[in-house]
Amino acid sequence: MKDIKSFFKPETSITIARAPGRLDVMGGIADYSGSLVLQRPIAEGTFAAVQRIDEPFLEITSIGRRPLTVPLRALTNYGEARELFNSPDDHWSAYVAGVFTALTVERGVSFSKGARIVISSDVPEGKGVSSSAALETSTMMAVAEEFGLSIPAYDMAILCQKAENLVAGAPCGVMDQMTCVFGEENTLLALLCQPAQLEAPVVIPSDIAFWGLDSGERHAVSGADYTSVRTGAFMGRRILDWNDHLANISPEEFESEFVGRLPHEISGAEFLRQYSCTADDVTRVDPQRVYKIRQPAAHPIYEHDRVKTFRQLLMEPSSEEQRRSLGSLMYASHASYSACGLGSRGTDLLVELVRAAGPEKGLYGARITGGGLGGTVAVLGSHDAYPAILQVAGEYEHTTGYRPYIFAGSSKGVLKWRE
Repeated sequence: MKDIKSFFKPETSITIARAPGRLDVMGGIADYSGSLVLQRPIAEGTFAAVQRIDEPFLEITSIGRRPLTVPLRALTNYGEARELFNSPDDHWSAYVAGVFTALTVERGVSFSKGARIVISSDVPEGKGVSSSAALETSTMMAVAEEFGLSIPAYDMAILCQKAENLVAGAPCGVMDQMTCVFGEENTLLALLCQPAQLEAPVVIPSDIAFWGLDSGERHAVSGADYTSVRTGAFMGRRILDWNDHLANISPEEFESEFVGRLPHEISGAEFLRQYSCTADDVTRVDPQRVYKIRQPAAHPIYEHDRVKTFRQLLMEPSSEEQRRSLGSLMYASHASYSACGLGSRGTDLLVELVRAAGPEKGLYGARITGGGLGGTVAVLGSHDAYPAILQVAGEYEHTTGYRPYIFAGSSKGVLKWRE
């Protein structure tokens, strides 16, 4: 679109909101199994500008994309709304329009008038830093303010997760949306995903820093392997007849009582014959597939334990031993992702380059983030280790031909961005 100003009506109010992306420091895919997660909002963010119009449709555009018109009548239920966005070129707008569907279905909001919505973002897509959640939460905040809706911030995050799960079709947990809403600058948002209990944020000590290094391999939460790992975890929970979050099983209890009851893998058809279904409402067991069970079920049990230890270490006096212990937990988390089948060549290479640089150059740990299968690697280092980060990026470029984007710094969540 050549002139963004011409998209809006003159002399009519416009509401703007901004939400950041997020760097998944620890926790990742264990969120849907009840783990504690630690997330840092990044410096990059998404702006949503919303203006009400009298016509019963949405006009949605983003800088560099063609406008899309969506009738409000097609957004009143999840199934119909989801069918609107099958085209790869238009699928991004499902995260915007889905906000209206979630508000309609979950809160009973009746939209008789539509809106013009313009999106501008510097959160890179497909990098595993929650570009989708930044898009949803900035849109949700702007829509709520523009339409005079009183929606508590906590509920906004949950509604945005609904939009992503049921309209965009990505079976994510809620940690992304909670971070984009409640994140604070230079802190780690601590969220116990049972289902979404905010705990005291963790201030990042001044002598350490976190960076993100983009592998250049596209990440997608809606990818089949991510979905199969999530499905496998819920299948394992059903096989164990465990009616609580998997994360509430301790590693010791898992090893002594549960691990032997879990098959390494099972066909979808055999599982459905024996157990009928899982307790997950956003994935389905495919009878034609074979699912890994033991490792996807084990991952959140051990990850929850790692994240709790990681948080405790961050709150202790700073020391070389502390930083090395934090790094070891990140490396262990990365290895567990790989065992689930969610690693990638590029992210493995970045982790090994960080490991090779090591504490001698101020780098202590690294792990793949978010849903895995590419995307971004989170790196822990001393506060002055940026030269080492640049070196890792240069070595990665020399090996692969791709120069990693470096995520550095943080910003406020949508709840506080105007402060």
